[in-house]
Amino acid sequence: MHTPTDEQAHAVEVFKSGRHLVLQAGAGTGKTSTLELLAGSTRRCGRYVAFNKGIARDAATRFPLTVTCKTAHAIAYAAVGYRYTGRLNSPRQPAWKTGQALGITRPVRIGDHEISPRVLSHSVLRTVTRYCHSADRTPAHHHVPRLRGLNGPGEHEQLADIAMPFVAKAWADLQDYDQGVVRFEHDHYLKMWALTEPKIEAEFLFLDEAQDTNPVLEEVFNAQREHAQIVMVGDSAQAIYGWRGARDVMTGFDATPLTLTRSFRFGPEIAREANRWLTLADAPIRLTGTKNIPTKVGDLDCPDAVLCRTNIGAMAEVMRLLAAGHRVALARGGQQLAALAIAARDLKGGHRTSHPELVLFPSWGELQDYAAYDPAGRDVQPFVDLIDTHGPDAILAAVCQLADEAQADVTVSTAHTAKGREWPTVKIGDDFPAPKDTDDRDAQGQPIPGPISDTDARLAYVAVTRAREHLDLGGLSWINTHPASSPWLCS
Repeated sequence: MHTPTDEQAHAVEVFKSGRHLVLQAGAGTGKTSTLELLAGSTRRCGRYVAFNKGIARDAATRFPLTVTCKTAHAIAYAAVGYRYTGRLNSPRQPAWKTGQALGITRPVRIGDHEISPRVLSHSVLRTVTRYCHSADRTPAHHHVPRLRGLNGPGEHEQLADIAMPFVAKAWADLQDYDQGVVRFEHDHYLKMWALTEPKIEAEFLFLDEAQDTNPVLEEVFNAQREHAQIVMVGDSAQAIYGWRGARDVMTGFDATPLTLTRSFRFGPEIAREANRWLTLADAPIRLTGTKNIPTKVGDLDCPDAVLCRTNIGAMAEVMRLLAAGHRVALARGGQQLAALAIAARDLKGGHRTSHPELVLFPSWGELQDYAAYDPAGRDVQPFVDLIDTHGPDAILAAVCQLADEAQADVTVSTAHTAKGREWPTVKIGDDFPAPKDTDDRDAQGQPIPGPISDTDARLAYVAVTRAREHLDLGGLSWINTHPASSPWLCS
C-alpha cells in the first residue's frame, strides 16, 4: 500500500473518534485501501457489506480478521434465507405458467389494448420484485411497472387494480418454506429479512457503493446507527441506477462528510475531463490526477474499450467493428441484444412478442410509428433504425461472432456495465447525444443548446473515468463547444 494521503490519514482520525462517516471517494481514489486503513486502526469488530460476492470475497483477503466481509444477501440468507433453500434455484419457467398457477387465465381489456395473460403475469412478477427493492411494508399500486404504450388517462391505474390481487397471492405463495408456484429468488428473502427489522451485530459497519443502495437496504442500515458506527462509502457522482430503484443514500445520511479526491488511476489530463462532468453534475468532489501517471485525451484509432450509452448503441458499435474485421467482445455477452433481435423478428413476421418492453405492439409497423411519432417512444428509435438497417438475423449472427474478452481486440460495453472497471485506452461511443437546441439564440445568432441533465453528466463521468492512459471523447466531444462547460474552469 502507498503512503496514505492527507485525506486518508484524516479519515482514519475521524473514524477513530467513533463518528458516523460519509466518505465520498472519486474514481480511482483508493476507496478499498482507505477502508483497510480504517479497519486496521481499531481492535473493534466490524462488518463490510459489499455490492456483490466477488467484491466481498476480495475484501476478505485484505481486511483484518476482526472484519467480516459479506454481501447483504449473505447476511439475510444466514438469518432468514436458509429456510427457503429447497425453493431456491428451482427450474425457471415462463411467467405465463406462473401466472396461470396464480389464476391468471383470461385476457383483460384496458382502453384500446387487450392485456393477455402472458403480459399480466409478467407485470405481476415484476411488481413483486419492485416491492422487494422498496422500503414499503406491503405491496402497493405504485410498485406495478408501467407498460410501454399504455399511456391513456387512468389506464395504468386500471392495470394496477387488476394486478394487485394476484400480487398479494404471489407474495403469500412465497412465504411457504417448502413449495410454491412462484420461483423463489434471493431478493425475496432479503425483503423478508428486512421486514423483521434486524439488528446487525457489529461495532462498526462499512457500506460500500452506498450511492447505489436499494431503499430496502437503506432502511436496514439506518436502523443500525444507534448501536454501530456507520461508514457510508461511495461516489455520489456515480449514482447511475436510479432507473431501477437505487438511491444515493449518502447525500441524506446524517454523518461527518469526508472526501477522497486524488485518483491513482490516471493523471491530470483525464482528471480535468472528469472534473468537467463533476461540475455539471453538481457533485461534492473534484479530482486530482497523479502527476507521474502519463495520460492523454485525444483521438484513438484502436482503443481497448468502446463505451456506449445504451445496449442498442453497443450493438451498433459491435456491428461496425465486426464489419471492419476486428475481434470484438461485448461486456456481459449478447443475451439482451439477442432477445431484442428475436422480438423484432417476431414483430416483423406478424407475431406478437413476449419481450417485456414490446409486448403491447401487435406489429413492427406499430412500433415504427410509436418510435417516430410518440414522444414516449423516442428512446426506441435507435433500436428501430438498427433493425431496419441490418435486420434481426444479421444482429443474431453478429452475437454469435462475439469473442471472449481475453481474445478480443476491443471490448464494447455500456457505461453502466463498465462501472467498476478500467482499461488502458477508452473511446466513448457515438450514442451520447448532445442536449437539443433551445429556441434562444446567442450573440452570433446561433441556437443555444439546452442544459445538460444531472443524469447525463453522471453517466458521462463514469464513462470518461474508465481510462488509465488515453481517453477519446468520441460521442461526448460536443461538450467542448457547450456553453455550460469549459475545461479550463475545471482544472
